[in-house]
Amino acid sequence: MNNRKIIVALVAAGVLAGSGYGLYRLGLNQGLKRPDESQASASAPSTVTGDKKVLYWHDPMVPAQKFDKPGKSPFMDMQLVPVYADGADEGSVSISPRVQQNLGIRTAEVTRSSFASTLVAVGSVAYNERDVALVQARSNGFVEKLYVRAPLDMVKKGQALAELYVPDWVAAQEEYLTVKRMQASGIAGLLDGAKQRMRLAGMSDDQIRTVEASGKVHSRITITAPVSGVVAELSAREGMSVMTGAPLFRINGLGTIWVNADIPESLAAQVHTGNAVEARTPSLPGMVFKGKVSAILPQIDVATRTLKARIELANPSGQLVPGMFTNLSFSSEARKDILQVPTEAVIQTGTRAVVMVAQNDGKFMPVDVEIGTEANGQTEIRKGLEVGQKVVVSGQFLIDSEASLKGTTTRMGDAPAASTSKATGTTHHGNGKVEKIDKNEITLSHGPIPSLQWGAMTMGFQLPVNGLPANVVVGDMVTFDIRQTKDGMYQVTSISPTAEIPKSTLPAKAMNETMTMPSSSAGAKK
Repeated sequence: MNNRKIIVALVAAGVLAGSGYGLYRLGLNQGLKRPDESQASASAPSTVTGDKKVLYWHDPMVPAQKFDKPGKSPFMDMQLVPVYADGADEGSVSISPRVQQNLGIRTAEVTRSSFASTLVAVGSVAYNERDVALVQARSNGFVEKLYVRAPLDMVKKGQALAELYVPDWVAAQEEYLTVKRMQASGIAGLLDGAKQRMRLAGMSDDQIRTVEASGKVHSRITITAPVSGVVAELSAREGMSVMTGAPLFRINGLGTIWVNADIPESLAAQVHTGNAVEARTPSLPGMVFKGKVSAILPQIDVATRTLKARIELANPSGQLVPGMFTNLSFSSEARKDILQVPTEAVIQTGTRAVVMVAQNDGKFMPVDVEIGTEANGQTEIRKGLEVGQKVVVSGQFLIDSEASLKGTTTRMGDAPAASTSKATGTTHHGNGKVEKIDKNEITLSHGPIPSLQWGAMTMGFQLPVNGLPANVVVGDMVTFDIRQTKDGMYQVTSISPTAEIPKSTLPAKAMNETMTMPSSSAGAKK
């Protein structure tokens, strides 16, 4: 009995000893495994992480450059960051409702309705040159008396202006009265001839009838105002002699006046003859004068780049006088069924117009639009939007900041044409060593490139369009120029062998081994 217990105890002890030894060897093997192997297995690239699919990898500081594999950024000393396909369109940014509330984001709907544009301009009042009366001397004579003695005096129609003594009238009137007193027959022709000579002397029909009725010679004439208005010019003075046709008075009517408006050259197409206009002047607060555009003057002021528009306004009370400044509102004919958004929703960057379109689930997308005229806080949209879409009218720049923090590739301030011009227009110079030459790529260990703020590193570049020179081979020290392409990559534009380059200017690993960086051949998307 005791022997059986001893045997069972020995078997159990053997089993325990074997188990312990097995656990010891397992732990030893795990402890001796190389760190880089465990890290590699932990960080192995995967296009699917949980329920999220990786679209590509990028450097958040250079979001336009995309890579299809993880690795170290060729631009910064940091690992590439994955961008997941979470259902958002590329270029959009997702903001939680709480953050939207904190940012004060407001939206408005894109609508279609009638659109009447209104242009505001300034102008100055001038005389209506079509409402002018010129009073002249009809015969030689002398100014004996003036009733209007100063320019800019107001006169009414029929008001006496001056009294002239006309010697030539005396002989014509005496001849007429002499023929009229004759009792002989057949003097009707003589009488008509004498009356005609009075007309030729400058007498009017009313003056001739006065002579006939009174039977006396009238050697003096009283000149009256033909229209009501203001005496713009006064050329007569008492005692002066005047010749036939000499101007005595220039009278401008004030029933209608002109306003010469300065229209910016860029807005001249919105002003047409016949457009209704409302005028207001600071000197007459609360009063509105209505009129229309009577003419567009065919001349541009080279100094102010403005066009002159002539507006004719009714001025029945004569309160508008030349020299006054007026504020003008031009209204055009309303157009129907025009797509429009609030003007505050449009952000103009100088090269394009952008609006932030609100999508589902708190997402926002910047959209380029083509805008037309603006009126009453609304802007016409010619291209880029549809009815029913919602655009952000408050907080657009804060959304753009949120987008930049999340590495959004489409930036409101980066117009495609501008970025392309900048990328393809700047050449950067560098020196380095040829490490590898492939079919479409050359790998260089280059020194710092100050114009790009790059430090020394080893990376791949696209080959020149015309290929590499025949004298460039692996191991050569070269000087080269690079330029960024439209897809964000850098291409060698020129390269040539050069003298030995100091090793201190090259990357540390270029002296020992080539560090392979993500590039177009390493999976960069074009």
